Amino acid sequence: MTETMAHAATQYRSVFRSDLFSGQTYLITGGGSGIGRCTAHELASLGAHVVLLGRRVEKLQQVAQEILEDGGQVSYFSCDIRNEEQVRGVIADIMQQRGQIHGLVNNAGGQFPSPLGMISTKGFEAVIRNNLTGTFVMMREVFQQSLQEHGGAIVNMTADFWGGMPGMGHSGAARAGVDNLTKTASIEWAPFGIRVNAVAPGWIMSSGMDTYQGVMKTIIPTLKTKVPLKRMGTESEVSAAICFLLSPASAFITGMTLRIDGAASLGSRIWELPEHQQSVPYDGFHRAFIPDVLKQEE
Repeated sequence: MTETMAHAATQYRSVFRSDLFSGQTYLITGGGSGIGRCTAHELASLGAHVVLLGRRVEKLQQVAQEILEDGGQVSYFSCDIRNEEQVRGVIADIMQQRGQIHGLVNNAGGQFPSPLGMISTKGFEAVIRNNLTGTFVMMREVFQQSLQEHGGAIVNMTADFWGGMPGMGHSGAARAGVDNLTKTASIEWAPFGIRVNAVAPGWIMSSGMDTYQGVMKTIIPTLKTKVPLKRMGTESEVSAAICFLLSPASAFITGMTLRIDGAASLGSRIWELPEHQQSVPYDGFHRAFIPDVLKQEE
């Protein structure tokens, strides 16, 4: 049996019912890899038509092919969320094809490790534009072109910024902004039947870990020692939270940021974290793979 056939013979193992999002359309930015790819697969397995958005069309095509092989519904558009006119045009095209957008997963983002004193203004603004401004532009356009008329749900992506983000100050500033943007939108857009929430993943085993080099690459395999659960999270543990926040089961939840970090953002430096193997990960994604940087830990 070929690898593709093996994948096709296995389905996403979601905890939600298979028709949860049947007949609905959901947009996923950064859908070509990592958490976005996983979330796209889970939504498709639950009956949604997923629309993948990203800058690299070849990555979107690959994920779209995976979803089609698994029997899901998918389309994709090349889009740079930092480009306001491009976003506006792509959302208009999606509306023309689909008629309505039921929800948005604002997953796209990116940053580079650096202490504050070495970040140029251009580098700082690039990360803010990618992680905060792009999130806002996507929210606004989906709101204006569909959600304000029909209602729906938005889930934004943020991170563990509560204690500051040394070495990632530009990203921390942007992610904190996304948290506040989420709260504001949840109030302003509630009269339209729109819920807006966010997720804050901690250290998740995804392909994004392989983009780091230098000192960060050597630190990544040790991160699990800083987590009370003594492991990293899986992509499907984040996706499950996103799907819940998009679902009718969270109809009275809005303006919240859900931490998915194994309690790594909590505790005290004087409290020792004992070694254990009691936390059992949820691995629902049948096409998941271990990042290269962690393979030495297998």
